[in-house]
Amino acid sequence: MTDVLIIGAGPVGLFMAALLLQDGVDVQILEQRSAPEQHSRAIGIHPPALAALAGTGVADDLVAEGIPIRRGVALADGKCLAHMSFAGVSDRFPFILSLPQRRTEALLERRVRELDDGALHRGVRLTRLSDDGARVTVEAVSGCGPLRYTAPLVIAADGVRSTVRALQGVASRAKEYPDSYLMGDFADHTGFGPDAALFLAGAGIVESFPLPGQLRRWVVRLGADDTTGDDARWLMRCVRERTGLDIDAGTNSMLSRFGVRTRLARRMVTGRVAMIGDAAHEVSPIGGQGMNLGWLDAAALAPIVSAAVRGQDVAVALNTFERTRRRAAARAARQAEINMALGRPLADGLLAVRNRAIGGVAAVPAVNALIARRFTMH
Repeated sequence: MTDVLIIGAGPVGLFMAALLLQDGVDVQILEQRSAPEQHSRAIGIHPPALAALAGTGVADDLVAEGIPIRRGVALADGKCLAHMSFAGVSDRFPFILSLPQRRTEALLERRVRELDDGALHRGVRLTRLSDDGARVTVEAVSGCGPLRYTAPLVIAADGVRSTVRALQGVASRAKEYPDSYLMGDFADHTGFGPDAALFLAGAGIVESFPLPGQLRRWVVRLGADDTTGDDARWLMRCVRERTGLDIDAGTNSMLSRFGVRTRLARRMVTGRVAMIGDAAHEVSPIGGQGMNLGWLDAAALAPIVSAAVRGQDVAVALNTFERTRRRAAARAARQAEINMALGRPLADGLLAVRNRAIGGVAAVPAVNALIARRFTMH
């Protein structure tokens, strides 16, 4: 028995646990994975999320390990079309922080263990969930056999394939996109330093972001005919053709191909169960908003949960939470659509028009500043 049961120990579930534990709420976290994820995965932490993370005392540690991206540049045919500074988006965090998700999770898990070393349970797979209106009962299995937990409240942070969402029968609205991408992490010999770089090529955009350890991530938008683009050498050749830059395929440390889908659950709160993060809303990885959305969900939900545990009536607050966070997810999905559209392949004539338009818009300081705020989730 516990005050709150959290399903999922990814970055969102761990952050939610830290928020509640430091507020005196008894929390148990169930995670299906037996060990932390070791791939770099999501890397971008936006200023509003950093401000929320600061509330658990981990922001300074994240910044100490990460690379602050303070500027982005857009290039075409070897020429700089535009640059965007993030200096005005936040007083405390005027940058997007680049840090592999495995390190973000490790620092959040360390904070959770500082607060309660027995809160996290790995290798536990959820099998059944029932809500009788007063408490939620969760049945699960682990290497030690069947388990049973009860709590007044359950928070699902168990990702895009959410078991909780499926067990609750919560419908969602999903949309598939034709876009697909290949990304990989390589040693950085570009000279871009801490800048992000976007290469606006006719065959499709190439995005490049710095990582700690003198590494750089490359993300290539695949064309309809790029059916064999699934290894480091292919990515190296594609980067060279579209940007004129050479990367060393032998230094590749991560490679992943992904498609794009958006999903928005019809409800984020059902009875005594709330869903946050990718369990409630999935957006395109382009723009790096998904993980950040989940953290902002948790920051909005945590004080409501604490109040509920102390016996306060939170029905109105939960309705407001659900309405505002679903609206935020829909806004993020629209921004992701814009990001993807700007990076799709174009014929030479349309490419020139698009690139001139981007350069012209970026040259207007007020518009440039507005776009910087939108890009950083303000």
